[in-house]
Amino acid sequence: MKKKILFLTGTRADFGKLKSLISISQKSEDFEVHIFATGMHMNSKYGKTVDEIFKAGFANIYQYINHDAIENMDRTLAKTVDGFSHYISEIKPDLIVVHGDRVEALAGAIVGSLNNTLVAHIEGGEISGTIDELIRHAVTKMSHIHFVANESAKKRLIQLGEREDSIFVIGSPDLDLMNPSTLPRLDVVKGHYNIDFNSYAISMFHPVTTEYSSIREHASSFVQALIDSDKNYVLIYPNNDLGSIEILDEYKKLEGNSRFKVYPSLRFEYFLTLLKGADFIIGNSSAGVREAPYYDVPTIDVGSRQNNRVSLDSIIHCNYDVDEILNSIQEASVLDVKEDAGQHCFGQGKSDVLFMGLLCSDELWSISHQKQFQEI
Repeated sequence: MKKKILFLTGTRADFGKLKSLISISQKSEDFEVHIFATGMHMNSKYGKTVDEIFKAGFANIYQYINHDAIENMDRTLAKTVDGFSHYISEIKPDLIVVHGDRVEALAGAIVGSLNNTLVAHIEGGEISGTIDELIRHAVTKMSHIHFVANESAKKRLIQLGEREDSIFVIGSPDLDLMNPSTLPRLDVVKGHYNIDFNSYAISMFHPVTTEYSSIREHASSFVQALIDSDKNYVLIYPNNDLGSIEILDEYKKLEGNSRFKVYPSLRFEYFLTLLKGADFIIGNSSAGVREAPYYDVPTIDVGSRQNNRVSLDSIIHCNYDVDEILNSIQEASVLDVKEDAGQHCFGQGKSDVLFMGLLCSDELWSISHQKQFQEI
C-alpha cells in the first residue's frame, strides 16, 4: 500500500523550498502525495499564489483560508490548527512535511504530533532575531524527523535535545531549482513582468513582529532610502505578518515613481532569474542570506530579522537609519563578490534526491512517534 505524504505550504517562500521535494515525491509510484495550501497562497492581496501550485502541475491540492482581514498570528494559528485537523482526519497521512518558521508550519506540527502522525520539519535549527526563531524551535520540538540545511543546524537541534538519528542533513531544497541552466532567460522574465530596467536591485522588506511599535518608522526610513538612492528597484510585497499593513502603507509613496516596479508576488523560478541578474538585493528577506550568495549577488541586510543567520563577505549589515542604508547601497554597488563565495553553505542542490532516498528507507519510517529529550 502506498504511503501518504502530506505537504503543508502557507507562503510563496516555503513553496519554493518544498517544490522539488513535492515533485520528486509525486513522480514516485511508492507514495500518494497531497498538498494543503493555506496562508498567503489564498490571499489575492498577496497574489493568490495557490495558482502557482496548480501551474506547477501538482495533484491533490486542498485549499484552505486561514486568515481574516487583520493580521493576527495567534488567530491564524488557531484557524489553521482547526482546518488542518479536520483535513488529516479525512486523508490520514503517514507523514506530514512542514517547512521553516511560519505559524502554518507550527499548526501542522501541532496537529500531527497530537494525532500520533509523523511530522518532518524542513530547515529547522536556523537562527534569526525575531518571533520566527521562537516558532521554528517550537516546530522542532513538535516534529519527529528533521531535514536540515547543514551541520551547524544539526548541532543546534542536538543542543535542543533532539535525537541525532532523527536529524538528516540534506541542504536547502530551494537550491534544487537554482541551476542557471534550468531557469527562464532574463529577457523572458522581464517581458513577462513588464520590467524595462537595464540595471536594477531586488527589494524585499518583511515585518519584524517583535519590533511592531517601530515598524512604520523603519519602513518609512527604508522607503526613503530607496527613493534617495536614485536606483531602479523590483520591489516585492512583505509577508502577511503583523506589521505588513504598515509597510504597504509606506509603499504608497512609490506610486507613480518610474524607478520602482512593485509586485505582490513573483513566480519562484522567475524571481531567481531576476535575482541572478540584479546589482544587489536589499531588505531583510532570507533570500539575501540564502539565494543571493549562491549567485554571487551582494546583499544589504537591513535591521535585525536575519541576525546571526549567516556571515559572508557578500552580506552588508546596516540599521534602519536612512544615511546608513544609503552608504550600504553605495558599498554594495562597488562590492567585488568572490566567485562561489556562498554556494555550499546550504548544500549543493541535491536535496530532493537525498529526501527521496530517506523516504524509501526503513531508517526514516522506524523513527518513533514517542519523543524523549536527549541529554548532551
